Amino acid sequence: MTDTSDTRLADFEQHRRTVFGIAYRMLGSVADAEDLVQDTWLRWSQVTGPVASPGGYLARTVTNLALNRLDSAAVRRESYVGPWLPEPLVTEPDATDGVERAETVSLALLVVLESLSPLERAVFVLKEAFGFSYQEIAEALDRTEAACRQVGSRARAHVRARRPRFDAPPELRRRATDEFLAACVGGDLNRVLALLAPDVTTWSDGGGVISAAVRPVTGADNVARFLLGLLRKLGEGVGARPVLVNGEPGLVITVDGAVDSVSVLDFTEGPDGTLLVSEIRAVRNPHKLAHLVDPA
Repeated sequence: MTDTSDTRLADFEQHRRTVFGIAYRMLGSVADAEDLVQDTWLRWSQVTGPVASPGGYLARTVTNLALNRLDSAAVRRESYVGPWLPEPLVTEPDATDGVERAETVSLALLVVLESLSPLERAVFVLKEAFGFSYQEIAEALDRTEAACRQVGSRARAHVRARRPRFDAPPELRRRATDEFLAACVGGDLNRVLALLAPDVTTWSDGGGVISAAVRPVTGADNVARFLLGLLRKLGEGVGARPVLVNGEPGLVITVDGAVDSVSVLDFTEGPDGTLLVSEIRAVRNPHKLAHLVDPA
């Protein structure tokens, strides 16, 4: 390996996390993101001249590769059976190097990004998740800086309107998640109901491959009975453990040691100041869990 190729590899490894992060946020798919990481490396390895900003070049390359893929992804989503959720990134609850740490993008936010235009999504991801300047974004997308600012403002407004968020300290969210898990596993309907917001909604992504609700389930009583009924159907081999899902407290459900689903909860503040579950997103489509193994 020549000195130049050594340098190319070192530069790429330095920015690999960012390359994957951009691709994942754009596409919502771990497998597709990993493909784009490889495609970006192939293009980068063929560069012969000096590059003033390797990070900027790699971000520009992967962003445009992702934009090219979004058309086919949109076609697949139109025929998707039931709610679509991104493929989850799962780590241990005590991971010192969280999946995305400060740049975490939740499953809920990734769903909102799906409602943006491809250009809006690209500008939002580069600016809000990775802190690129509008000048850098304009160069990456071959647009004017003024146009990118306008697109970015529109995207932020859309996200704020679609994604109001109650921010609770991570330790409180973890504790509330663990309490909810214990109530569900224990089959305690009254306790589960007490932990749910009255207007709670749950989304189940089975993709038509595995049993899941094809429409969102709403209301505390409906959600509680749906969840407890599902756990009963899974049988005696059910296991559950807390994990981080895209850097946020979540749950892995296993059946006889195999991953059955990955869920993440959102919360609202109850009348007495306690946290109540307001949203549940559960990924059950086995194709979206293929990159996972039981973390136990």
